[in-house]
This record gives sequence, structure tokens and C-alpha cells, in this order.
Amino acid sequence: MSDKITEHLFQGSLRYVQGTSAFRNAPKYLSVLGKAPLVICDSETFTTAGREFIATLERAGFEVGYAEFVEGNPIKEIDRLATLARDYRVEFIIGLGASEALDCAKVIAQTHHLPLASIPTTAATDAPCSAVSYAPNGPFDHYSFSTKNPNVLLVDTSIIAKSPARYLASEIGDAIAIHLEAQSSRRNASPWKGLTAEVVSAIGDKCQETLFKYGKLAYEANKAHAVTPAFEAVVEANTLLSRLSFESGGVAAAHSIHNGLSVIPALHGLLHGEKVAFGVVVQLVLLNAPPSELDKYITFLLSVDLPVTFELLGIPNVSDEDLRAVSKLACSRGETIWTMDIGNSITEDKVFHAIKGADAAGREHIRRTNRPKTKL
Repeated sequence: MSDKITEHLFQGSLRYVQGTSAFRNAPKYLSVLGKAPLVICDSETFTTAGREFIATLERAGFEVGYAEFVEGNPIKEIDRLATLARDYRVEFIIGLGASEALDCAKVIAQTHHLPLASIPTTAATDAPCSAVSYAPNGPFDHYSFSTKNPNVLLVDTSIIAKSPARYLASEIGDAIAIHLEAQSSRRNASPWKGLTAEVVSAIGDKCQETLFKYGKLAYEANKAHAVTPAFEAVVEANTLLSRLSFESGGVAAAHSIHNGLSVIPALHGLLHGEKVAFGVVVQLVLLNAPPSELDKYITFLLSVDLPVTFELLGIPNVSDEDLRAVSKLACSRGETIWTMDIGNSITEDKVFHAIKGADAAGREHIRRTNRPKTKL
């Protein structure tokens, strides 16, 4: 049997539900998984959404167990909650809340071979729809690839609209990167070790089109906690379309730069997509993208208050030594930067200079357009 990858792959979810009444109608969509779920969420999410969500299920005849996810030590939490899931003898797992709780639920469902429903309460990540978990504490540690996607992804846009607009912008930054990354890695394998199917490019094109067309409108709507058609379209692009493109097409330099930036303690408070957004500019510089393309992306990222310079990241005086450390981690063995079609020509030094070039491009754009600086 040859190790050469020749198959084209598309990795998809089973059921995606989005709308302003998704919470209220959850029993209808979750009953196919069983009637005895374990809901995993943090205490804040339980207060703002979880208590009412569980009550909705119980009114529909579900026997619901609840386990509080405590942030800070995800490995310890996974072990603790996996034991709870076994003791409860549940029929399926529900992850409710933000990315860490959803990732934890994903791992527990896989551990016990149980169905999984992911229910995000912010638009800050496409993690709820994917089969990938991410270990985010401190410097980047690793990705964990699950054997399957969630069986049900339920997105209530009335809940999402109540979360800070910064979360939506962060996921826009992540989503805008993914098609760009997939396009630069077409000759290499996705995370599932398959070549990119043609449908993935079409999905990625639609995702990009939606974000460029409606991203700014959705961001402003979110600030007003308004669920508009533009907001609905961008939530779908962020959560579903970007995930289908990412998981079937893979990621590249932008996400490696995100991982590299994790070596700088001052950036640990930034959201995932905020660092990926800067990585988008770095990847474009690394690819020697035409000035018009670079300008297009920088203009868009700034329109939703995403960082394109060191100053906007919050590290205006970052040292070359720190940037060398960023490039070293971004180019470490197994990083996604090596999946790019130009992977054989990439070096740590080239990445270091691309990082500095991205900052220079962002500063020049802001100077030329007289755009006010919006720090995170």
C-alpha cells in the first residue's frame, strides 16, 4: 500500500441548525441523539443561558445532567468530567458556551464513544462545528484531531448577538484566513490526510464573499445586539462555511503565526482570531501577494477592528529577539506553515522578515488612509 495521498476529501457535519429560536426548538433537534444528555458549560454560561436551556430540555422530557466546566486547566477538567460522564451513564454530550468548554465536551464524547451536540454562545470560533480541539494555554501546545464531528451543531443567533462584538470580529479574522490558507496549500493534505476536494474551494469562495460583503455590517449590528440578515449570514460563514473549508482544506501560515505569537506573554489575552488576523497579513507578505490584494485584506481587517500592526496587537516595542522566537515556533516541526505549496522554500529567517514586513505594510496603510488607530 502506497503512503502517497491521492484521494480528495470532504469532511462534513451531520446536522447544522441556526436561527433566533434555536434554543427554544432544541428538543426537536436533539431528540435524535437520546433523552439523557450531560450538559458541559462554565458557570457564567450556565447563568446567562444554561439554566434556561436545561429547563427547556427538561420540559420536553429530557433527563439532564449538568457538569460545570472550570477554566484554567483543560487536561484536568477533561479527566474529571470524563469520570462524571461515565458515572451519569448519559446517552450523549452537550457542549454549551465558548471554545474551551466545547473542546472539552468534544474530547469527552470521543472518549466515551457518545454522540455530541455543540452549542456555542459566542461567534468567536468555528470550533463547535469541527472535529479539532486546540490546547491554548500559554505558548501553543498542540492540536487534537477527533475522529468525528459533532452530530448536531445548534446556533441561536439571538444568544450570539448578545455577546460582545469583539468575539464576532475575532471569528471573522479566523474565517477570512481559512480560504486564503486552503488556496495556498492545494497540493498538500488537509488535517484528515486527504487532498482538497473541489467543493471545498467553492465553499471557501462563498465564505470569503460573504465576509467581505457583510462582515462590517454584521459587526456593527452585533454592537447594537441586533440580529439582521447580514449578521445571520456572517455567523453562518464564521461557524459553518469556514469550518468546512478549514477542516477539509487545512490551514497554513496564518495559523502558524498565531501559534508563534503565543510565546509573547503580553498577547495571551488576545482572542484566537485576532492573532490569526495578523497572521493573514504575514502570510500575504510571505507569498509576495500583489499590493492590491494586500491592501484589500488590510482594509477589511481594520474595518472590523482587527490588528494589522504590532501597535494594534498591543506590542509596539516588540524586540527582534521576541520576533525570532515567534518565527521559530511558527516554523517548528509539524506546523501548518509547511503545508503551503511554497513550503520547501520557507525558512525561519524568511518568516521573521515577513512578520516585520506585515507590520510595516499595516503601518503604511494606516498612514496613507489616515485611519484612526483602534487598539484591542
